[in-house]
This record gives sequence, structure tokens and C-alpha cells, in this order.
Amino acid sequence: MNLLASFVRAVDAANDLIGRVVMWFSLGIVLVCFAAVYLRYAVGTGMPWLQELYVWQHAIVFLIGAGFTLLHGGHVRVDLFYGVMSARRRAMVDLAGTLLFLLPFVVLLAYEAIPLVVLSWQNNEVSVQPGGMPAIYVLKSMLHGFCLVVGLQGLATVARSVLVLSGREEFATGRVGH
Repeated sequence: MNLLASFVRAVDAANDLIGRVVMWFSLGIVLVCFAAVYLRYAVGTGMPWLQELYVWQHAIVFLIGAGFTLLHGGHVRVDLFYGVMSARRRAMVDLAGTLLFLLPFVVLLAYEAIPLVVLSWQNNEVSVQPGGMPAIYVLKSMLHGFCLVVGLQGLATVARSVLVLSGREEFATGRVGH
């Protein structure tokens, strides 16, 4: 059980750190969007790569920050029932939901994204917009980054649920930091 507890703590710490780093991209989105609008309408010069850059940043926040969001319970959940459940029942719901829905989705997405990402890397794919962002394959690779952070957090959720069901209630969701 100590190995499971160490795994949960390590994944939680990694996703928390990743999320705190990635959230700074939100400020980048605002600044880059402001710069793109200012340059286009005040200076009269458009920069397609700058406009695409804030879309990239938004995608990175959404995809790579998803593990952080899952860690902190920010995804959609019907709290009408979940919020009043005991720690053991929440652990059972988390275990079943993660094993039946989350992990299969992540595995399927990772598998289905392989040809898309590989082809993009092979073709050294760039933006279709003249003057747009280079290296679109980096952005497409973020799909696998999403699968990694969410998949690991899903495995940590499974491990956390097992710990709670075995009597380690300090790992229960709904506690401070979760």
C-alpha cells in the first residue's frame, strides 16, 4: 500500500506542478491576443503566426492542464449525489468511473491519435495560413500529452480509491487539495 500511496503523491505533485506552469499560458493568451489585435487595428499589420500562437496557447492550457483539473476536481460531476456520499462511496464511484469511462477513453484517444501525429511529424506539417505557425506536429503531439497527464491522474485516482477502500481515508477526495 505504501507503493500505491507514493505513486498517488508523485502523480498528484507532477500534475499540480504541470498545471501551475501551464496556467501561466493563460496570461500569455491575453497578452498575445492583445498584441495581435493592437498590431492589426492600430498599426495596420497582421501577423498570422501571432494570431495562431494564442490558439496554440489555449490548446496547451486545455490539453496539458487537464490532469491538473482532474486532480483538483474541476471536471464536470453531478455533485448532487457525490457531494453527500461517504468517502468509501466516493472512492467506489471514482474507481468505477475511472476504470469504465476515463481510462478506456484515454487509451482509445492515444491509439487513434498515433497516425495523425506520426503523419504530421513525417510531413513536417506547418500551418495552412501563409505566415502561420510552423511545426503543427508539436501542437498535434499535445494530444498525447493530454493522454499522458490525464491517464496518469486516472491511474492515481484508481490507486487513491483502492487506498481509501482499504482504510486509508487521508487519500479520500473532497479533502483539502483534492
